[in-house]
Amino acid sequence: MGSVILAGMLFASCGNKKQAAQGPPPPVPVTVDTVKETDAAYYDEFPGTVVALNEVKLTSQVSGYVTGVYFNDGDKVSKGQKLYSIDAQVYAANYQQAQANLEVVESNLNKAQKDADRYHELDKHEAISKQQVDYADASLQAAKKQLAAARANVNAVSSNVKFASIYAPFSGTIGISQVKVGTAVVAGQSLLNTVSTDNPIAVDFAIGQKDIYRFSKLQQEPVNAKDSVFRIAFGTDIYPYPGKINLVDRAVDPQTGTIKTRLEFPNQQNLLKAGMNTTVKVLSNSSEKSKIIPYKAIVEQLGEFFVYVLGDSNKVSQRKVQTGKQLGQYIIIKDGLESGEKIITEGVQSLREGSVVNTAPAKKPGEEAPKK
Repeated sequence: MGSVILAGMLFASCGNKKQAAQGPPPPVPVTVDTVKETDAAYYDEFPGTVVALNEVKLTSQVSGYVTGVYFNDGDKVSKGQKLYSIDAQVYAANYQQAQANLEVVESNLNKAQKDADRYHELDKHEAISKQQVDYADASLQAAKKQLAAARANVNAVSSNVKFASIYAPFSGTIGISQVKVGTAVVAGQSLLNTVSTDNPIAVDFAIGQKDIYRFSKLQQEPVNAKDSVFRIAFGTDIYPYPGKINLVDRAVDPQTGTIKTRLEFPNQQNLLKAGMNTTVKVLSNSSEKSKIIPYKAIVEQLGEFFVYVLGDSNKVSQRKVQTGKQLGQYIIIKDGLESGEKIITEGVQSLREGSVVNTAPAKKPGEEAPKK
């Protein structure tokens, strides 16, 4: 057994000597490129949703049967146009009863006023007891309160009569009616229809906190009719008319770290419909140069992006970067690299932190990013 152990020790010793004789692993052959700057125009893209600038859901404020529908589905309607009527017979009868009650109360008040005046005159001559005068004053005050209550009841019943007719709150387009003549509706519950504006129309999308300053500045800039800073697309189809910022919401959503922004677009041809999903395209700031590198230099790990940067003694280090828009074979780097730094574009699969490399220049060091 001792001879076996001795043989193992001799074998291990020989292996260590062989490894030492071989030295460190050879440099990894790679291709190196330089972080460049470009004036290439490009669009940042955000998912967006088409929404109406003004929209109201119509519900009945009284219960009853629908007795009239005064439009066609999808019509353009004008502010104040009559749209629906609800059976108002019961409410009209209640109004007449309330009006009659008001007249009775007014008569009672008139009588109480005359009684009080007469008793006060008799009291001046001490021809009536103080108690009767007090009773007359109390009756007069009660009659006045009854009159106020009767008037309030008339106003309430009158409102129900008015609510039996439903009018367009503003000019716009009305949708498909949810009820027909004869349908029973319940006050405050039954949805009748929806009216919305469609020209201009809006697109909502969310931006990150870092973009708030940029969009706030764009909102304050004068709008040029030929400006194409804001576009929207549906797949490969670009909407032909540019938009403008309508508003940036008041606060950042603490859960998502984003803030809602609303664009406004002309819609004379009614091509845009509320609810459509779209891609918002925002032109980059052309006054600032963008840093670009070949897209193949990017290494993705668990949803984060890295590149290998060439350092002293031909050693590489891995660095996290924030990427932007891809421009053909190139990609914009928003953060993590500086112009002129050397990065590895080929051979990254064989690298790790601190690897020594044997560098070769990129095949086309003068090639520029395509404009998009």
